[in-house]
Order: sequence, then C-alpha cells, then structure tokens
Amino acid sequence: MLVVNTETISGKELETLGLVKGSTVHSKNVGRDFMAGLKTIVGGEIKGYTEMMNEARNLATSRMIAEAEQLGADAVVNVRFTTSGIMQGAAEVIAYGTAVKYL
Repeated sequence: MLVVNTETISGKELETLGLVKGSTVHSKNVGRDFMAGLKTIVGGEIKGYTEMMNEARNLATSRMIAEAEQLGADAVVNVRFTTSGIMQGAAEVIAYGTAVKYL
C-alpha cells in the first residue's frame, strides 16, 4: 500500500474511494512518567515519550491502511497526522488520508 502526503501520485490517474483513518490512545507506565518528570528539570529529549509517540503513529498508520484495504484501495494520498493530549502522560494519535484506486 502506497502512503503519501501529496494529493496526487505522479503518472497515475486516481479514483477517490473516500476518507480513511486510524487512531490510538497511548500512555507510558508510571515509572516512565516519573522519570520523564525528572527529565523536565534538567531538559533534553524524553526518550520514553518519543518511543511512545512513534509506536502510536505506527499503529494509527496501520489501522488507516487496514481501512483503506477494506475499500480495495491501492494507495492513500494526502496523509496527515494529528495528536492531542488526553491526560497527563497519554496522547491520541490520528492518521487520516484519502483512499484511492489506480485507473
């Protein structure tokens, strides 16, 4: 499944199948939250949260692709990600785009 953030795919005519999306809410365990809190005192990257967000984006993307496959899509174009904090230490990640079929 080709996934791109452009509106078109060079050299392809596309039939629009519709909006597809995938989402997840992820959090880290209490121990990692405590360590992240300490990290804010000295500054720098909070690797536990970086890993959490990467895992969440991958899962949201996989779910979006699965939805596109159910529609019989060849690709998803104009892909975007959005993130929102649900509570301290937890975030929702949504991946969305337009499922298309090659003509």
